[in-house]
Amino acid sequence: MTQAPNSTARFAVGVDLGTTNTAIACAALDGREMPAPFALEQVVAAGEHAARPLLPSFLYLPADVELPAGALAVPWEKDPRSCVGLFARERAASVPGRVVSSAKSWLCHAGVDRRAPLLPAGAPDDLAKLSPVEVSARILAHLVHAWDQAHPDAPLAAQDVVLTVPASFDAVARALTEEAARSVGLERLTLLEEPQAALYAWVATQGDAWRKQTKVGDLILVVDLGGGTTDFSLIEVKDEGGTLALHRVAVGEHILLGGDNMDLALAHRLKAKLEADGRELDDWQLRALMHSCRAAKEELLENDRKQKMPVAVPGRGSKLVGGTLRTELTRDELNETLLEGFFPEVPASARPQQAKKAGLMTLGLPYAHDAGITRHLAAFLDGRRPTKLLFNGGVTKSPLLRERIAGIVKGWLKGALDVIEAPDLDLAVAVGAAYYGRARAGTGVRIKGGASRAYYVGIERSELAVPGVPPRVDAVCIAPLGMEEGSEIELPMELGLVVGEPATFRFFSSSSRREDVPAATMDPKKAELAEVAPIEATLQGPAGALVPVKLHARVTEVGTLELSAVESATHKRHKLEFNIRVE
Repeated sequence: MTQAPNSTARFAVGVDLGTTNTAIACAALDGREMPAPFALEQVVAAGEHAARPLLPSFLYLPADVELPAGALAVPWEKDPRSCVGLFARERAASVPGRVVSSAKSWLCHAGVDRRAPLLPAGAPDDLAKLSPVEVSARILAHLVHAWDQAHPDAPLAAQDVVLTVPASFDAVARALTEEAARSVGLERLTLLEEPQAALYAWVATQGDAWRKQTKVGDLILVVDLGGGTTDFSLIEVKDEGGTLALHRVAVGEHILLGGDNMDLALAHRLKAKLEADGRELDDWQLRALMHSCRAAKEELLENDRKQKMPVAVPGRGSKLVGGTLRTELTRDELNETLLEGFFPEVPASARPQQAKKAGLMTLGLPYAHDAGITRHLAAFLDGRRPTKLLFNGGVTKSPLLRERIAGIVKGWLKGALDVIEAPDLDLAVAVGAAYYGRARAGTGVRIKGGASRAYYVGIERSELAVPGVPPRVDAVCIAPLGMEEGSEIELPMELGLVVGEPATFRFFSSSSRREDVPAATMDPKKAELAEVAPIEATLQGPAGALVPVKLHARVTEVGTLELSAVESATHKRHKLEFNIRVE
């Protein structure tokens, strides 16, 4: 969804609704200053609240007798029954069954009903679960309250809000993100891909100097490693009328692989140490140990002087008499687990390993089977040769991991690779989103995402039936190569749309037919078009009716192509959910 800039807004506000942390940044629409992060008020300890640059994306749902009245108080509510933020993240180590984490990953999980009460996974019986959409809405509601508390004369709902999503979010995940935002009053909303936002943050820090650091033909690889996900993007520098412009050319799949996997790997390593000393851990304790490992990992990665960090997990069972189990995570254990397990040195031909799925599985997230992030990166590049590398995401705050990734990619290229100096990796996406929001109002550089392929819809001819000869299908161009983001076209011809019963819609594409214009019609075989997966849909209407429609195609701001059929008589719009990424 894209909204026109709000003429009454004072700020462009970028919101990074992250898997692990959420952040906000803002920029005055009438200024040119660097977008500034906004510190978010939150509960930091029982009975204590303070503003912090990051809001951990954790939701804590305490039992009625767990905390005294007012322990979760914030300026806008004296005695809430849940809390979002730092204290919620800390409670995950002691009561993991009452803390929701990684709601964003559940939001993009196509294998479950994302509006169903699923979270927290493994919650106690007395806890009413929430859907991924509801959890996302509660995190966004916290942002709204915190902003409005600080800006009573400029409420967030009245500003130009840019909410970021992973580049690889599918249409449903984007729609559910919008639904969560609308439920807390954020109606005027634009979605933006996170890797683009990270690059916007770099452009914002450089000003016009970014053009001196790039040249026509540069291919910028954005490696975005967050708490729960990994995303890759390629953005090309092109010449437009003698000036440099940025064009997104490719995005990878949404890979559920990130810092959470690393925390769990470290937890298993420490679990083995504890069990070697005769101390048994159950699943509940392993989850608590994982959260403790997160804090130890972050401290070691960010502080080179420390060689080890203590790790504790609550004890359970009569033998332990509730005593706390203690161990430590050393730097050698950390480096070996992360570098060899998640960033192995592999050739450019490496590909992720695929596991054969079991017939029965527990309900959970569709995590990547292969934890080797460098193998996923090799598959994404598939021979393409980036000239610059930009990191994003909390995992890449570690110099050790940045150097490892850059070294491996340089080895694949056997040539130079310029690592772009990134801004604050925790806040870059929010800052970049705010910059983009202001750029939409006319101040700043915008990355273009024109279609790098032409797309066609299959139209079956109405002809006399002939035994053994299937009806002929024409391919009609619905989006020419280079069609710009935010643009929409209507095909002039009127077509018949089948409604009220299942129907199949066929689509084709081409990366070489540059001269085709909207409505250009051809034989798909003679034109050497590549057929993409068909779409099965039952559109609302009288059973078996053929409704006169005109087709509308639009390239969205987040790089997908949407196709709608608009009834000629009533102007009713049937969205066909044609969301093939334009790459």
